[in-house]
Amino acid sequence: MPMQSRSQVEKLKELTTVVADTGDFNAIKKFSPQDATTNPSLIYKAAMMAEYTNIVDEAVAYGEGDLSVTMDKLAVGFGTEITKIVPGYVSTEVDARLSFDTDATIQKARDIIKMYEEVGVSKERILIKVAATWEGIQAAKVLEEDGITCNATLIFSIAQAIACAEVGCTLISPFVGRIMDWYKKTNGVEKFSPDEDPGVMSVTAIYNYFKKHGHNTIVMGASFRNTEEICELAGCDRLTISPQLLDELSKNTDDLPQKLDAAQAKEMGIPKIDMIESKFRWMLNEDAMATEKLAEGIRGFARDIVKLEEIVQAKIDSKNKRRKVSHDELGSESE
Repeated sequence: MPMQSRSQVEKLKELTTVVADTGDFNAIKKFSPQDATTNPSLIYKAAMMAEYTNIVDEAVAYGEGDLSVTMDKLAVGFGTEITKIVPGYVSTEVDARLSFDTDATIQKARDIIKMYEEVGVSKERILIKVAATWEGIQAAKVLEEDGITCNATLIFSIAQAIACAEVGCTLISPFVGRIMDWYKKTNGVEKFSPDEDPGVMSVTAIYNYFKKHGHNTIVMGASFRNTEEICELAGCDRLTISPQLLDELSKNTDDLPQKLDAAQAKEMGIPKIDMIESKFRWMLNEDAMATEKLAEGIRGFARDIVKLEEIVQAKIDSKNKRRKVSHDELGSESE
């Protein structure tokens, strides 16, 4: 096939591992990504689609009236189906409301992995997503030591990224578009050129730091607003991309040069930072954007969990009501 007729998705796959950022199985099948990521917002959207009603119903049956168990099973249900489509990792997120509770995050992660193993999905296929608070990062440290691989999400600062790498996180998800959103609003500008996009610059700095100092943690850029941001990060370890932007890339045959290069990063004069809790909290405190976007991200995921819980609870109540009516009818027949 002539080079000029190949799509940017195909070209990107030669430089970067492409990941689908969706809970929609059909969208994942369309683009044949290596991995897939989900979060409460994506699960909520997918759960509202008629074709996935069976997964919700199975989770309700499994939970036997326990909302927390049902919610975990719902996430695992979507994740299990996705493991049948992608060959690599599937990310499943811990309840965002546990973002400041290390012990509860660890227990929830273990519960999720146990559910996956019940249906024959090995823990090696799953990345447990935790918010990159200090508490979430310490939970990831324990989980990684137990052989449970983690994806630290809502990364908006180099301090979060370094802390994750130092505890051995398998993968981090530094956000791009949400950083740009903050700077557009704060600076009162309509747009940035791709190479000056603050989100792109943040992920680039993290990538270069990791390669310079030999960190094995995978850098997976996330939360893109346009294809220009994606192209500007060609060469990053992984990029998780929405179906809409994957579709745009698939229709574009423009050149796609490599922008990030591990060999070049190793030659850069980037000083090493040893991350301890006090330094982490101070660096995050000094970064208004990261502080605000991390808190906002956790609140947003928590809101979507609550919305999904309301739908699931209604299904649980409906099932219990049907069960009671059936029981009453049987009782009246035996009288």
